[in-house]
Amino acid sequence: MGFDLREVLNARRGENFQLYSRNINPQLVRVLRSIGFDRFYERGEGAYLYDRDGERYLDFLAGFGTFALGRAHPVLKKALHDAIDADLPNLVQMDAALLPGVLAEELLRRCHSGMGRVFFTNSGTEAVEAALKFVRSATRRSRVLDCDHAFHGLTYGSLSLNGGSDFRKGFGPLLPGFDQVRFGDAEALERALSSRDVAALVIEPIQGKGVNIATQAYWDSVQELCRRYGTLLVVDEVQTGLGRTGRLWAHEHYGLVPDVITVSKALSGGFVPVGAMICSERVANTVYSSMERAMVHSSTFKNNQLAMVAGLATLQTIDDEGLVDRARLTGLAFEKALAPLVDRYELLHEVRGKGLMIGLVFGRPESLRLRARFLALEAAHTGLFSQTIVVPLFERHRILTQVAGDGMNVVKILPPLICGQEEVDAFVAALDDVLEDAHRGSSLVWGFARTLARASVQRDR
Repeated sequence: MGFDLREVLNARRGENFQLYSRNINPQLVRVLRSIGFDRFYERGEGAYLYDRDGERYLDFLAGFGTFALGRAHPVLKKALHDAIDADLPNLVQMDAALLPGVLAEELLRRCHSGMGRVFFTNSGTEAVEAALKFVRSATRRSRVLDCDHAFHGLTYGSLSLNGGSDFRKGFGPLLPGFDQVRFGDAEALERALSSRDVAALVIEPIQGKGVNIATQAYWDSVQELCRRYGTLLVVDEVQTGLGRTGRLWAHEHYGLVPDVITVSKALSGGFVPVGAMICSERVANTVYSSMERAMVHSSTFKNNQLAMVAGLATLQTIDDEGLVDRARLTGLAFEKALAPLVDRYELLHEVRGKGLMIGLVFGRPESLRLRARFLALEAAHTGLFSQTIVVPLFERHRILTQVAGDGMNVVKILPPLICGQEEVDAFVAALDDVLEDAHRGSSLVWGFARTLARASVQRDR
């Protein structure tokens, strides 16, 4: 009989949510249905998703930044087909395969000169876990610092770094030795580092939860303080890396020279999971310090040949299509097109971010009528208003976005780096329409808002 993918897809078509609810996570299905996101997607291409009815959706979520090249990029598809056809000797384990070395070389070539070693992982959180082990080994210190509102993953070490209590609730006790400082507060950082027992500061150059940005003066202090107190600087580029912010690495905006970089998401090309922890030779040599310790940190799938091919093809495509500079220019186009909406609509307070990592910040309006409605939503659940923007963008304009974090009125957009002026114009026109309705008091926005508020109150009870 054999396995036939088309037969499986055809036979089980339309059972998505039934199967997912029964076998995986019923609460996620409830969320999707409550906000109208329960679509049956059947195909993805470029910056768009297509459902079974042929409707097209502009994907400004991009798999949380995974689809930097868009979906189904032909270069990636060909590379992976070629790899499968080549019958590569995959995961031999007692081997030093060629392609991991080539991909490591390509990553190091794109980093500052102090970087010398790469350890491959299956995800961003695994890259962070590797970093935690390596920095403790290198410094012989146990304490690690992170920042409020940070997100570094959901495995135990990464979870212990997270700034959001919602992710940690119910999973304690977490790992010891982790402390938190306020993002952007150099004085608090110095107080924490002055004890000289902190192995590393793990920090995002732009925080994914909220799209929070710090000043250049703060980053100058971060670099200087880490060097002064012997603390390693770990920059989490899992979401910001590989062109997302208009530079290959977001830390380049601030002139940082990190000791460790973590990367994932976009490196996969959206096909095969892959991540990497990049560090200096000095740091790596404290872990792999002898032949007896050659396997002291490892992972079964770390050098998966298909993942290595995906990574190599992704880096080459970013170079060939000039996607880093394209992200910068498209980001500037967004900034220019969105600025008039900030002036026009009192609910939209700010647009922040860099390149194609953009946060739309909503807040309390001045006019009495709008303020009363906004505060009523906030009383039901902090940050609920932002969801009333996300939903009509999706239902009325077929644009997929996300709220930047629970309890905050920030909508984050992460367009594929292949987007251009056409996608900018489509999004800005859609947002203009939704905001105009909200300011006019349309039931299309505020009626749904009341439904969300009632659901939120019931949930919180």
